[in-house]
Amino acid sequence: MATDPLLRQGPDSTDLVLRTGPTGPVWNALISMGPALFTPLALGVPTLVVALWMALAGARASTVFVVVGVIAGLEYLIGWPALTFSRARDILRVEFAPARVPASLRLVRAAGPDVWLPVNTLREVRLMHKVVEPYQGDYKPAVSTLELELVLRGARERIELPFAGDPQRLADALKALLGPAGTVVALRTERSRRDRPQPNSRWTSGGSASVGSGGG
Repeated sequence: MATDPLLRQGPDSTDLVLRTGPTGPVWNALISMGPALFTPLALGVPTLVVALWMALAGARASTVFVVVGVIAGLEYLIGWPALTFSRARDILRVEFAPARVPASLRLVRAAGPDVWLPVNTLREVRLMHKVVEPYQGDYKPAVSTLELELVLRGARERIELPFAGDPQRLADALKALLGPAGTVVALRTERSRRDRPQPNSRWTSGGSASVGSGGG
């Protein structure tokens, strides 16, 4: 039944794979270690203010370097758990079991899987396919993204990811899988064109103007 690359059918479940990677709190913390290094850079302005104030106050360079290093280390130690916590809720995949006619589903997040729920808890799946096309003469390729919204009983989950596949094919596959459970699958496509940069402008706009939409 799984006829789309994002839908992977195994012996026990059919998985809607949105992101790849290991799951679990330990893995989530380890994966967040690298991106957390950008926290001291993001908070660099107050750190530089402290360093400048110390230098103007006559502190020796070695003392300034030590204090800046301690501040950067504290910023990293604050940013690491904050990033780990924010990433913990990211949905990696949705599992439907049994594989062909699912009766249950669960969301698998970066921190680990949620509990199994009855499949009819999922009321609707909304697919928004957005395509930003190049203007005439633009060397940059079109950008395609997929926004997927899961309308659950009492909750909504929204995921946006790069998408290079066929949205209609994915929608049809989800309808075939979830139709018996009464889940509505809706697809909408929005197309827009990348703005042409203004002459003699140092900035390239990332905005767009809508040129059409459709659905299926």
